[in-house]
Amino acid sequence: MKNRSLSFWLFLTPTLIALALVVFIPVIEGLFYSFTDWDGLTFTKMVGFQNYITLFHDKAFINAFWFTVGFVIVTVIMLNVIGLGLALLVTQKFKGNNFLRTVFFMPNMIGGLILGFIWQFIFTQGFQALGNALHMHWLLNWLTNETTGFWGLVIVTVWQMSGYIMIIYIAYLQNIPNEIIEAAKIDGASAWQRFTKITFPMIAPAFTVCMFLTLSNGFKIYDQNLSLTNGGPYNSTQMLAMDIVNTAYNSANFSLSEAKAIVFFIIVAAISLLQVAYNRKREADL
Repeated sequence: MKNRSLSFWLFLTPTLIALALVVFIPVIEGLFYSFTDWDGLTFTKMVGFQNYITLFHDKAFINAFWFTVGFVIVTVIMLNVIGLGLALLVTQKFKGNNFLRTVFFMPNMIGGLILGFIWQFIFTQGFQALGNALHMHWLLNWLTNETTGFWGLVIVTVWQMSGYIMIIYIAYLQNIPNEIIEAAKIDGASAWQRFTKITFPMIAPAFTVCMFLTLSNGFKIYDQNLSLTNGGPYNSTQMLAMDIVNTAYNSANFSLSEAKAIVFFIIVAAISLLQVAYNRKREADL
C-alpha cells in the first residue's frame, strides 16, 4: 500500500505543479493586484475595495454581464435540446448514422477564431446577398445591431458545440439496457412515455455534465466574440471575457481588470456549483 501510495503521488505531482503554476498562483496574484493600482508593470499603493466599487458602477461591465447572462441562458437550452436530439437521432439503427456522428461533431474541431471569421463572412456576405435576392430586409446588416449580433453569436456557438454535447449524450444512451426499452414497448408505452419515464431518468447524469459544460463555456466565450462582432456596435455585443480583456489592454487599467476577473470567477464558480448540486439532487429524485 505504501508503494502504491508513493507511485500515486509521483504520477500526480507533475499535474499538481502545472495546476499550481497556471491556476492557483495566478488567481492568488490576481486577487492581490485587484486591491492595488497596478498598471501592468508596477503598483504604487493599496486601494482596498476601490476597484470592486468602481466595477459595479461600470456601465460597460454591467451591460456585458447581462448580455452574457442572456447568451448563456439561450445557448444552454438550445445546446442541450439540440445535442440530445442529435444523440437520439444517431443512436437509431440506420445506414449512415456513424457518418452523421462525424458530420455533427466536425464543427467542434474548428478553432474559435477561425470559426468566427468564417461565420462573419456568412453573415455579412452570404446573408446580405440572400437578403437582397429575396428582398428580406431582416437578413441585411446582420452584425450591425445588438439583437442580430446576439443571435449571430448564439448560432455560431450552438453550431460549434452541439456535436460535442451530442457525443456525451450518446455515451449515456448506449448504456441503457435494450431489455428495458423492449419491455416498455411490450407493455404498450408510447415513444414519449419511454423517453420521459425511462430514457431521460437514466441519462440524467449526462444532463448534469452537459449543463456544467455549456454553462461554463457560455460565460467564458471570448474568441468567437472577438472574431464575429468584436463587441460592436458600440460594445453592445461585448461579453464579460472581452470586457475584462479590453479593460486591461485598451484602458491599461490592469487592477480593475483583475477585480472584474475575480468577480467573474466567483460568479461562474457559484452558478456552476449550484447547478451541479441541484442536478445531482434531481438525479436522485428521478
